[in-house]
Amino acid sequence: MDMNFVFWDKQPADLAKILDSSVLGLSSEEAAGRLAAISKRRGPFVLPPVVRLLFAQFNNFITLILLLSALLSIVLKDSTNGVIILCILFLTGLLGFWQERGAAIAVKKLTELVRVTTKVVRSGKQLEIPAAEVVPGDVIVLSAGDMIPGDALLIESKDFFTNEAALTGETFPAEKHAGAVKSDAMPNERINTLFFGTHAVSGTARAMIAAVGAETRFGAIKNRLDEGVRITDFQHGLTHFSAFLAKITLSLILAIFFFNVFFNRPILDSFMFSLALAVGLTPQLLPAIVSVNLAFGARKMAEKRVIVQRLASIENLGSIDILCSDKTGTLTTGMLNLKNALDADRRYSERALTYAFVNAAFQTGFANPLDEAVKTAAADAGLSHDKWTLVDEVPYDFIRKRLSVMAKNPEGRQLCVTKGAYRQIADICSAVELTGQSVPLTEEIRASLDRQFSEYGENGERAIAVAVKDMDDAVTLSRKDEESMTFVGFLSFADPIKADAHDLLLALRKAGIGLKLITGDSSGVAMSAARQAGIENPGVLTGNDLRKISSEALPALAEKTDVFAEVEPNQKESIILALKKRGRTVGYLGDGINDIPALYAADVGFSVDRAVDAAKRAADMILLEKDLGVLIDGVAAGRRAFANTMKYIFMATSANFGNMFSMACAAVFLPFLPLLPKQILLTNLLTDLPEMAMSADNVDSESLNRPQKWNIDFIRGFMIRFGLLSSIFDMVTFFVLFNVFGGGADLVRTGWFVYSVMSAVSAVLLVRTRKPFYRSRPNKLLVAACLASIVMASVMPYLAITRELFSFVSLQPSFFAASVIIVLAYVVAIETLKHFSRAKKS
Repeated sequence: MDMNFVFWDKQPADLAKILDSSVLGLSSEEAAGRLAAISKRRGPFVLPPVVRLLFAQFNNFITLILLLSALLSIVLKDSTNGVIILCILFLTGLLGFWQERGAAIAVKKLTELVRVTTKVVRSGKQLEIPAAEVVPGDVIVLSAGDMIPGDALLIESKDFFTNEAALTGETFPAEKHAGAVKSDAMPNERINTLFFGTHAVSGTARAMIAAVGAETRFGAIKNRLDEGVRITDFQHGLTHFSAFLAKITLSLILAIFFFNVFFNRPILDSFMFSLALAVGLTPQLLPAIVSVNLAFGARKMAEKRVIVQRLASIENLGSIDILCSDKTGTLTTGMLNLKNALDADRRYSERALTYAFVNAAFQTGFANPLDEAVKTAAADAGLSHDKWTLVDEVPYDFIRKRLSVMAKNPEGRQLCVTKGAYRQIADICSAVELTGQSVPLTEEIRASLDRQFSEYGENGERAIAVAVKDMDDAVTLSRKDEESMTFVGFLSFADPIKADAHDLLLALRKAGIGLKLITGDSSGVAMSAARQAGIENPGVLTGNDLRKISSEALPALAEKTDVFAEVEPNQKESIILALKKRGRTVGYLGDGINDIPALYAADVGFSVDRAVDAAKRAADMILLEKDLGVLIDGVAAGRRAFANTMKYIFMATSANFGNMFSMACAAVFLPFLPLLPKQILLTNLLTDLPEMAMSADNVDSESLNRPQKWNIDFIRGFMIRFGLLSSIFDMVTFFVLFNVFGGGADLVRTGWFVYSVMSAVSAVLLVRTRKPFYRSRPNKLLVAACLASIVMASVMPYLAITRELFSFVSLQPSFFAASVIIVLAYVVAIETLKHFSRAKKS
């Protein structure tokens, strides 16, 4: 189907004919055939993902130039050296490809554990299928919280609103109605059209899918929802760091090249040497290391029952210092049970329970724990709604905060039964049931009801209200009918605090994370839960307070506040953004429709597997159980991934900068190139091996017990300090090679190659921890990789094939003794510099 297919000017029956479907839906066999046809459909030629990933390993400016230079060398001068350089570059690329592909496969398997589903009508039956399996011609059934799986035409709707912020940026819900509109109607005028990537906010609807995936008019929305458009703090830092390295690298290339040309050295050799140094300075494996660390973190988090949907968010997870969450299911058990049903006289009211039960039993919106608690209590009380008949419904939404059904009772009396938030119910009532009679709702009685509601909150109970109204012979129910109602009573619910809530809060504090409760419950309920969980003297702001606070004042107040109660969905987002303005890295845990703006606004959004589809799609991570303990374990995994990524950056930049700076200096003073281009690349390859094992390395507890932040200034300083320290010992090695061993070009190059690998690998084990190296145990795989690199570098000068290919010569045993002494001195120097760096930072 053409993405410009115009269908909004048609009636559902006409669209059904075009799509060879019907308003009753497709058969299962026809849908399966269409899905297979879509899978086979080919557009313009696109490289397979595996091939694109392989090419990406070589997709940087310096590597491409070096590849071209090697090819030029093969054509014009030295085919052997050119082939060797190409092989080393290819091997390095394969290492990165192998790591990244393994990471991608692992993450794909994890994300498949969390699927977004859609209700469709097939062969006359309503089924729930993966959203990706919806095809044109399908009839979908929608309610609040459902994602729209494709561009669709409404067949019928009831008080149906969608959030189209992904298209328009407008967060206020758009009301939708069936019926044709003009073919030239703008997207915001297509009130009969549902757009792929948006979601239902309230009401119910049936619609026919006209286009799916890339063929939808706004198919790019899928990329936003699947991959996320948010750039993490880590990605920002990585971008700035890459720019910093690029400046140094370019300066180094130009300076070394011109120096060598000035001293009348061959231009091609000088150019290849400069490029090889640039490759050596550039942490080529950084993309692979980041991907592997993120995938490793994702697997570890999956073991803790946290599924990562957006890999980049793992790095932000390690930086979180504020967690915002509702109390239900985190501090409390989330197992609501009805505690009481009372009338305005504070006496047990079976009428209030009965009306609430009828309302809960007939409502067709998303599942609500309150409704389940009401139905359970009603069953225990022996109540039944079998003799009631549903006539119509006005679904719940977060603006009205109430739900109404119109039904006939066993006596044939037609009633509107409304339940919801107390204040929103009381505001539409003009009468109240007292002592079995309906009397006007006076200010005095309203004040009494307010006090009764406040007492529920003070006791830690959540309360809703119920109201009724005679509807006589009405056929339909609308929002306008929610007025002049009679207040029947309260239903109060208990949601006990978890036994380990206090311990969970202590664990959060120990991890350097502050908890802020954001809830729609009353301030009394929220404050009670906070105190029971161990938050002493919690500060509180209500939704009404937030409306009076300016955007300039909110950040400072939000940081000091522990509990936000009676808040609206847009206010949740405002709180998150205010905290971010204070430099906080904010996580948000939510599972409802009203949580979606906040999930997008947070640095890391968490939802749960049983959340509404739209909340799951908005979240970065899915908790398979709503438990702060699970989330804390996930944070530790995120910090571990962050720490191991930073280890690679510290090691690669400091060691590479030191070695390349040394060679740059040596190239100026020596009558020959200190290392041949192929030897530089071989050094780089051997030192990459232990660095690739870093993803599984152990992490010091100090790094797990505090938020991890990107600090480019610290990295820059670290690189320069430790790099220059490395250069000092490189110069000592040069001196020994010249004055002790009297070496010529081949001996100096061979000796420096071996020493460079030994010192760089030793630095890996030292720089990986801020503590003295003997107090931090590295992973066994890392140790094995380090030893393997040293052994290979030491053996190569004695193997005939490597001697010939890389122009090595045999080294005297005394050289190895001298190298060990220099490396040991280097180790002492690094540990000393680490000590002073820690002292200065503290």
